[in-house]
Amino acid sequence: MSHPLPAEVLVPRRPPIETTLFDFFKIGPGPSSSHTIGPMKAGSDFMARCAALSGDVLRRAEGLHVTLFGSLSATGKGHGTDSAVLAGLLGSSPESCAPELLPSLLRDPEARHSVRLGDTWLTVSLTDIEFGPVQHEAPFSNTLQCSLRDAAGQELFGMEYYSVGGGFIQWKGWTPPERGRPVHPYGTMRELHQCLDETGLTLHELILENETAITGMSRPSIFACLDDIMDAMYDSVRRGLRSSGRLPGTLGVWRKAGALLDRAVALPFMVDRFLAKLNAYAFAVAEENAAGGVIVTAPTCGAAGVMPALLYAMRQDLNIGERALREGLLASAAVGFLAKHNAGIAGAEVGCQGEVGVASAMGAAMLTHARGNAARVVENAAEVALEHHLGLTCDPVGGYVQVPCIERNAVGAIKAYNASLLATCEEQEHHLVSLDAAIMAMGETGREMNVKFKETSAGGLAVSLVEC
Repeated sequence: MSHPLPAEVLVPRRPPIETTLFDFFKIGPGPSSSHTIGPMKAGSDFMARCAALSGDVLRRAEGLHVTLFGSLSATGKGHGTDSAVLAGLLGSSPESCAPELLPSLLRDPEARHSVRLGDTWLTVSLTDIEFGPVQHEAPFSNTLQCSLRDAAGQELFGMEYYSVGGGFIQWKGWTPPERGRPVHPYGTMRELHQCLDETGLTLHELILENETAITGMSRPSIFACLDDIMDAMYDSVRRGLRSSGRLPGTLGVWRKAGALLDRAVALPFMVDRFLAKLNAYAFAVAEENAAGGVIVTAPTCGAAGVMPALLYAMRQDLNIGERALREGLLASAAVGFLAKHNAGIAGAEVGCQGEVGVASAMGAAMLTHARGNAARVVENAAEVALEHHLGLTCDPVGGYVQVPCIERNAVGAIKAYNASLLATCEEQEHHLVSLDAAIMAMGETGREMNVKFKETSAGGLAVSLVEC
């Protein structure tokens, strides 16, 4: 297959991808990886750094203060960002956070919670977390400043953190951690194809070899962790299908997943039953995420319903075996890595095209690879799914990851399935647009997109629904 533009025009050369599978797929509480998981990790990291300060500094410490900026401030209330930060300050991590912790912290905003730093005890509450300016000068929209203060309110120690999407955090002065180098370095899909051609490896085998080289993990350990990720995805579908009632927040949104499944199985035509069930599975996880339940970032919390819906359908309805499911998940990671590396996956940075759009592209790649197609076909499937999400804004009504986010996950899952069909049915050599071109377009669109359409709830449906 040839593309109309050389690689140098499509994507500027960048360092190779060093993101790992378990940096990317993370188990944690919803409703937003950038607004919940990332800020919780920042709060936890800040407290660990404070604990390492000298005794003289800690003896002068009297309080903690956190200021949220950008979309963390604009939609943090609806996303539960303040409770997530507080949970991190109290020592919780996304992986170990109890499902009821964040709602319990929100029930009494004035409550003071004790935290120990060396021999010093401090108290902290939600009132110590300030919602600051939406417009600011920091390099990332999702910014938070953490401060340890003395009795006069003067800062003893501070850190500026950035929640960059998918639960990843950076900070002022951050440099990538030192670890192994990928044995098959690539930064674009074109370079990835070159690696595959030179080595003769399948796509999932190449991802596995890079994972081992970067992390030092054995294959059995990688497979065990992948199985944990897949089990968490299946569990989120099942929990969502069993649950009913209204979701938290002021919108009064009802859970629909269970009812959708009940009606799906009664439909007369097989194709309608399958597509309706796929919708129900996506609703189930997106509703769990909206309720603050435990989900998997794939690539983010806001898009967490797309991949599990497809994976569950592949297992339950398409009878695809466990090995093929695992290999498909590995192939999907390559697409997610490329999107994160060359454009972004955070709604606050590139809009929902980087969340549901990338999730749909990953899902299309997963299904296409699991069905035994070549890497070029897998790329085409991912490209079709992403191309038809380009320009998608992030405009959550009221700041809640509910409207339009839940339905958007279902539509993203259906688009992924259709993208896989298109890629496997077309003549491969007739496919014109590369995945690199689609990712480049997504990055450019995200940079040009007005901030009111990037997770601030200041434009789009977030405004029009209220005004109508």
